[in-house]
Amino acid sequence: MLGTLSLLVIFGVTRSWAVDYEMLIEDPDIYSRCTEGPPDSITVQEAFDLDDLTIAMESDILHVSGNVTAKWEVHPTDRIVARVDILHFNRGTWDPTVFSMVTQDFCSVMYDRNQYWFKYWTTYVTNRHEVVHQCLSTGTILVHEPFDVRLKMMNYRGPELRGRYKMMITLKAFDKNLPRPSSICTEIRGEFLKA
Repeated sequence: MLGTLSLLVIFGVTRSWAVDYEMLIEDPDIYSRCTEGPPDSITVQEAFDLDDLTIAMESDILHVSGNVTAKWEVHPTDRIVARVDILHFNRGTWDPTVFSMVTQDFCSVMYDRNQYWFKYWTTYVTNRHEVVHQCLSTGTILVHEPFDVRLKMMNYRGPELRGRYKMMITLKAFDKNLPRPSSICTEIRGEFLKA
């Protein structure tokens, strides 16, 4: 009885320790076509001109610099719903996890300091005064100062992450309440390794 109790205490303590993970990206081009995205979806490469954007991968860091021009057929007055879901590859299918976030009006929170979008991306867009009014409408140019994105999850407390995962990012635009003809869907696939 004492041995079983000791084992449960040890298991409980070790499971509560925080773990750091780094994501090993599968595709050197970073963005992959969605395998199970909305039927009307287009890729990031179809929605944005990425010719002037440089993304260099070095271990667990992405070095990002340059400009992106929106080609997506949306207007400055459109409401954009943004969603990020993390899925786990399990026995041949992509299963949802508890990790997801959604905003019903991306343009209104694009520069909100408390949002993940701002912390990891839009804080580095230098022409904020233009972008804040145009959001991601056709012709908008996002000018980035060089920045690094660390592909690490620090102090993670939860079930162990094993195997392949993908981050599915979707953007859907609405003119009033009518959806635009195309949405954006992209995936970033990889494997989490203990750092």
